[in-house]
Amino acid sequence: MIDQEIVPFDRSGGTNTSHTIIIPALTHLFNVVDSSATTVEYERAVVGDNVLGKETAGSRSRTFRYLRELYLLRPDSILFRSIRDLWTDDVAGQPLLAGLCALARDAVFRASATVIFESSPGDEIISADLAGAVEKFFPTAYSASTVAKIGRNTFSSWEQTGHLEGMSNGMKSRRRPTCTASATAYALLLGHLEGIRGAALFDTFWARVLDQPKSHLIDLASVASQRSLIEFKNSGGVTEVNFTELLRPMEGQLL
Repeated sequence: MIDQEIVPFDRSGGTNTSHTIIIPALTHLFNVVDSSATTVEYERAVVGDNVLGKETAGSRSRTFRYLRELYLLRPDSILFRSIRDLWTDDVAGQPLLAGLCALARDAVFRASATVIFESSPGDEIISADLAGAVEKFFPTAYSASTVAKIGRNTFSSWEQTGHLEGMSNGMKSRRRPTCTASATAYALLLGHLEGIRGAALFDTFWARVLDQPKSHLIDLASVASQRSLIEFKNSGGVTEVNFTELLRPMEGQLL
């Protein structure tokens, strides 16, 4: 069900308690597996064929589990099918596109976003900042050692999305991620799936992750509409956003 694909904000747990969002692995997997593949075919590629080059059978299985937790890898999933629909629109936007899906699937990763939202490009951030944000959101859920590990994992995950870049002193520098029409379309879709409509789609958590002025997001939504990724109209004080293609019915199923 669509309403179960976006993990509730208050649900503790998630891949970042034990690992990062492994965008490089997802990118490589998409490069070698056809976009129409089934879950079984993704599993065969990762676990059986070892396309990600893992050293042990256990690491193959764990990586596949993390990828499924974060990205679903199910053609009957709106979140996953939409990523595959949008993936090749603009390569530069792929990290942010994947990051949005990971945030939708991992409430712990999402809880760390307050540090990103409250910082500006050029600010220095350490993993303890992210750990503290998660501990504040889930004050009794994790031991001190797990909170520290979450801080390190989310530290890497935000670097993978493009919001942070590494520095030599154990800090990372805040930066703006590369935001494209495809990532904007996906962020608007996530808001739509939560029941938000019209201009309010540009004020959601997902839109904040894009880290761009609203005027620029409106421009990118127009580009997405020109590319037939979404349908977008913004005139006379009225904003309409529709997702005919991204929300097309699943085979044999009406949405």
